[in-house]
Amino acid sequence: MGWLWAIIVGFVLGLIAKAILPGKQHSPLWLTTIFGMIGAIVGNAIARAVGVDATRGIDWSRHLFQLVAALIIVFLGDMAYVALRGSKQQA
Repeated sequence: MGWLWAIIVGFVLGLIAKAILPGKQHSPLWLTTIFGMIGAIVGNAIARAVGVDATRGIDWSRHLFQLVAALIIVFLGDMAYVALRGSKQQA
């Protein structure tokens, strides 16, 4: 069940990050989901380091760290995807 939640959270974070970022992102949906999953992991690690990983109620600060990490990773990952795929992706 943990993997299912990781995929769902990664999917949602990736889509939110894609919606916030300006311009068109070229990475496919499955890769955006992986970027979102990585963003969630990195955001959790940062929240744990700052000391806000376990609070009572909804962990808004942890979710904010996850979203910011997902934004950065989706942005950088899309740039890497375009660099690796080149202009062949434009179809």
